[in-house]
Amino acid sequence: MTLQTWILFAFATLGLSLTPGPNGMLALSHGALYGVRRTLLTISGGVLGFIVLLGLAMSGISALLKTSSIALSWLTWLGAAWLLWLGVQLWRSPPLTLDNVHADPRAHGSLFLQGLLSALSNPKVLLFFGAFLTPFIAPSAPLLPQFVVMALTFAVIEFGIELLLAVLAQRIRPWLHRLGHRFNQICAVLFGLIAVVLVLAH
Repeated sequence: MTLQTWILFAFATLGLSLTPGPNGMLALSHGALYGVRRTLLTISGGVLGFIVLLGLAMSGISALLKTSSIALSWLTWLGAAWLLWLGVQLWRSPPLTLDNVHADPRAHGSLFLQGLLSALSNPKVLLFFGAFLTPFIAPSAPLLPQFVVMALTFAVIEFGIELLLAVLAQRIRPWLHRLGHRFNQICAVLFGLIAVVLVLAH
């Protein structure tokens, strides 16, 4: 993976981590209910689940590389299109708030499991990773080192964003109500720009 590709992947991952999703909402709500220290379990479980799904997606891409380079090229275009679609959906989505987040206040001992299952229980994430990762993969290079770089990058960024949500859970509540939709639009534009760059590079 070249430095330019890695930077694009890091920006795309940052945009993905900032978008409203089950694990982000879980980190936000658990941060408000249990505090940051306990929420670290929730975040760690979610990150582990994402790495597992990322590995499964990479395995599918590896199998595809061995059978059809044309299909891989189509997946590259699909990945860029998916980023555009995600940007459009994010532009239209309501802001993330604590009002529409629910957590079980009795489940202190299963916070890690809640985070893990929240990541693993959404099959769309696996399909998304299959399309999301493809534009950033160099078919001629070994996949294992690329997986390690992508997994570490994704884990660090996702963990950092969810931790930030947990730390600022109460403080950012008024901000989310006031500027959350505008923030979504900024992330949507970021996804669109990354998709365009991927298409031009391809």
